[in-house]
Amino acid sequence: MQSKKVETFQDLIVWQNSHDLVQELYKVTAKFPKREHNSLAQQIRQSASLVPINIALGFKKRARKNKVHYYRTALTIIEEVRYYIILAHDLGFYKNIDDVLANADNIEKMMKRLIRSVSG
Repeated sequence: MQSKKVETFQDLIVWQNSHDLVQELYKVTAKFPKREHNSLAQQIRQSASLVPINIALGFKKRARKNKVHYYRTALTIIEEVRYYIILAHDLGFYKNIDDVLANADNIEKMMKRLIRSVSG
């Protein structure tokens, strides 16, 4: 089986997975109480969106140091997203978080591998 050549950031599996996570979190946060739409829901959406954004920005950079900077930023933001998911759960806004946390863990592992591969 031949693997597809990575030509754009959209070809990166880690970008695809993080983009899927953003979409899932948009759907979930739409069901939050109205009073949370401009606070916690917005924070979750904004933070989650920054992961694929930073992957895309890093992909475009030529210098290894710059790539790694954006990829590490995405990795750090995954932790922020994880916290917001736990907070939403503890506040009773988000019931079943196991799958989304597993996705965040998977993205974290993939980001670490990507950083190692770029770092040389």
